[in-house]
Amino acid sequence: MQKTEWFKRKFPLIEDNGILPSIIERLIGTPARIEEITRHLDPSSLISRLDDKWTIKEQIGHLSDVEPLWLGRLDDLINGLTELRVADLTNQRTHTANHNAADLQLLQQQFREQRLQFANKLIDLNDEELANTALHPRLKTPMRIIDLAHFVAEHDDHHLASIREILLR
Repeated sequence: MQKTEWFKRKFPLIEDNGILPSIIERLIGTPARIEEITRHLDPSSLISRLDDKWTIKEQIGHLSDVEPLWLGRLDDLINGLTELRVADLTNQRTHTANHNAADLQLLQQQFREQRLQFANKLIDLNDEELANTALHPRLKTPMRIIDLAHFVAEHDDHHLASIREILLR
């Protein structure tokens, strides 16, 4: 099955803030899904590379690497900025982090802690903050907090699908 490349994805705007609680649940569940997928894997499969793409450990490490971006963009929206902060589209942090040398449980725990911080911040928002809009710098579309949360959940699933792809080869 062909998987659409991340940078070719389109993200429709979500009009109903009432589905944010479901998206938050999805976001909170990502660390558990990662742990379930990797629970019984042997160490060599965690650093196995498919088509010169990131390994399973690198996929997990990348999710932690971008979590500060999500928190920052959430702050941008809460603070009423007109444009969200720019991502490092080269993913330099992930490429230089040497996640393959890290302990799997440590990678998982770091991601879990960071994600909980993001989710808790989402949970604490009020209706006024949820209405704020800012321009996504790469997509050139306006985003509200619910759109950011959905974008992050889709990013999670993109990397979980990449992990699954490695396991199914």
